[in-house]
Amino acid sequence: MSSPGQVAKISTIQGVTNFISRQMKTLMRIQPTELEGVVVIEPRVFSDARGYFLETYNAKAFAEAGITAQFVQDNQSQSRRGVLRGLHYQLEQAQAKLVRVLAGEIFDVVVDLRPGSKTFGKWSGHILSAAEEKMIWIPKGFAHGFYTISETAKVAYKVTEYYAPLHERTLLWNDPQLAIVWPLEGEPILSEKDKAGHSFKEFSRLAQD
Repeated sequence: MSSPGQVAKISTIQGVTNFISRQMKTLMRIQPTELEGVVVIEPRVFSDARGYFLETYNAKAFAEAGITAQFVQDNQSQSRRGVLRGLHYQLEQAQAKLVRVLAGEIFDVVVDLRPGSKTFGKWSGHILSAAEEKMIWIPKGFAHGFYTISETAKVAYKVTEYYAPLHERTLLWNDPQLAIVWPLEGEPILSEKDKAGHSFKEFSRLAQD
């Protein structure tokens, strides 16, 4: 049987734990998307006359939101206006990604490639900018790409698996079956690899084998 002192101590510990949990939840706002598992994360920004401060990653806060993945690699790219990258995925060593914009603005697109998903073959698009500081969490099982809206854009993303060029594939950005509505200003600037992407129909065929 616990003594009054022990009960008070346990109560204090629980109170502190609950307080920390509440604080973690206020550090960032989690917004679900139409694709299950994909969420937009809006971190809390602390501003004053000097500038601002925010946490771009907090393992406890992410765990509170159900994101417990371990990251192994950080990537960064810079693109000029009109550049479209994607839609990329890895057949093996599939990567989950946490994407954020360091400078500029992009239209970020995610496509559900999970055969058993009710949104298989559906896409979701989101404006990400350095001004708003929003991030997007993309679990394994999705293709990802983005289109640069601003003059230039720097994009950083954390991934849960190492880059595996032998397993990397590209889904065609303008596949008619996906019918992604990109905010294009003229013809997009593409790499040769992305120009040669395969159709979603071809992916569906492979997924059934």
